[in-house]
Amino acid sequence: MKKKENRLMSECHSWKLLKENYRKVSQLHLSQLFSGDPQRGKRMTIEDSGVYFDYSKHRVTDETIQLLLQLAEESGLHDSIDAMFRGEKINITENRAALHIALRTPKGKSIVVDGKNVIPKVHNVLDRMADFSNQVRSGQWRGYTGKPMRNVINIGIGGSDLGPVMAYEALRYYSQRNLNFRFISNIDGTDFAEAIYDLDPEETLFIISSKSFTTQETMTNAWTAREWVLHQLKDKNAIARHFVAISTNVAKVKEFGILPENMFEFWDWVGGRYSLDSAIGLSTMIAIGSEKYRAMLDGFHQMDEHFLTTPFSRNIPVIMGLLGVWYNNFFEAQTVAVLPYEQYLKRFPAYLQQLTMESNGKHVTINGKEVPYQTGPIYWGEPGTNGQHSFYQLIHQGTKLVPCDFIAFMESLNPLGHHHDLLIANVFAQAEALAFGKTQQEAREEGIPENLIPHRVFEGNRPSSMLILDKLTPAVLGKLIALYEHIVFTQGVIWKIDSFDQWGVELGKVLAARIAPEFDSKIISTLQHDSSTNNLIRRYRRSKGLSSNG
Repeated sequence: MKKKENRLMSECHSWKLLKENYRKVSQLHLSQLFSGDPQRGKRMTIEDSGVYFDYSKHRVTDETIQLLLQLAEESGLHDSIDAMFRGEKINITENRAALHIALRTPKGKSIVVDGKNVIPKVHNVLDRMADFSNQVRSGQWRGYTGKPMRNVINIGIGGSDLGPVMAYEALRYYSQRNLNFRFISNIDGTDFAEAIYDLDPEETLFIISSKSFTTQETMTNAWTAREWVLHQLKDKNAIARHFVAISTNVAKVKEFGILPENMFEFWDWVGGRYSLDSAIGLSTMIAIGSEKYRAMLDGFHQMDEHFLTTPFSRNIPVIMGLLGVWYNNFFEAQTVAVLPYEQYLKRFPAYLQQLTMESNGKHVTINGKEVPYQTGPIYWGEPGTNGQHSFYQLIHQGTKLVPCDFIAFMESLNPLGHHHDLLIANVFAQAEALAFGKTQQEAREEGIPENLIPHRVFEGNRPSSMLILDKLTPAVLGKLIALYEHIVFTQGVIWKIDSFDQWGVELGKVLAARIAPEFDSKIISTLQHDSSTNNLIRRYRRSKGLSSNG
């Protein structure tokens, strides 16, 4: 018999039983499941670590849940979780640990990588970040002409951008309002031009976030920022007062003009999309202060401990991950909608897009074999109630099955009249409507004309989770991010893929580096691409007034 950890999901005994269970459950309506079990709405809930999770509106029976839990056991999820928390090199293709959990581990703990406890290093960087952020926030850190910093611009891409911009927007309520925060990621010059449009270089601090300090998009924007500062300040010595680096490449950082003491380190066992709580979060710490930043880290850690120590039957990320497998691999649902009913979380779905799809968008197993089933679904979403007037029509009455994650808070950070009551009424109502819909008989009883009844019927039976928290705080944001990190990990283990590499990002960059020089007028060699790409290059050269020969 194959070892459990090497067995494909489709080879597990529970997989075969789940296929049989699906044939039964797929014929059931949520209204039947609720009418047959009056306590379902209370029974299928978990409350732990400040999170209330209601999964009763999912198309599952108790047998389904038990079989999914059995699948997790057969897939070796327990051992995989322990291996990650021990610092083993679970990122197989890069031979690295995946130790984002170390970034929020308290002082005094130990996680060993290559024979060394990494926790002291983590806290050394955190302490340096705190000292620097306190200087900027207090006005002690001054620019080259003696002015305090009023503008902080993070330049990065991918996790070096999506994490900081999401966290800033999510925690804007707690930010220091006399500081202005902006974010540049796109290599499109418009992104840079708009970010610096009304700013004074003398009062602007740039944080360049690139582990290698060679990332094309980030460094193109960084050198443009350098030129913008020097255009006004004239002296290269000014760079050291207006730029800091989040990197590991000391030589490149010094070459740029940044002092090594103003470089904040992170490590190869931190993937970009898992790096918000590393030095990549420097802009977040400057915005909300080191105390609240550490509260966010504590929130991460609380969810880590829940994931590590809680039995799977009461483990929120495990249950959510398994439900995702259920819809992805049995109902063939291809997307998941994340719908936060909190305006401050407007960038959270975009953040999750990278976290989930860059992690689990894989077509081969950790052993390099083609997976015989679907892996990562597409994540998307917008805040409620905006989405209700946009794409909810498709979720309610379309032909696609879209499982939904609703996120709601009992308390508003900005209480205004009855706004919050209406907001919460809407999130509860949407979950209810998706689950139970409206029958033809109910439509008739409402007096709807017969010819309109087909248009006014909602079939329901659309699944959703409800995540309820008290209010959005830095600690709560940390819990939410860690929750989805562990959902991703759970699913990756079950699908037998490496959730921590991202080779799919590389090919397009390599080809772009080859194409860009071919726009130069000095290039006269014959183009070596396909006929479409060759034609596009010639067209672009003509638009620049260059020869299209080649």
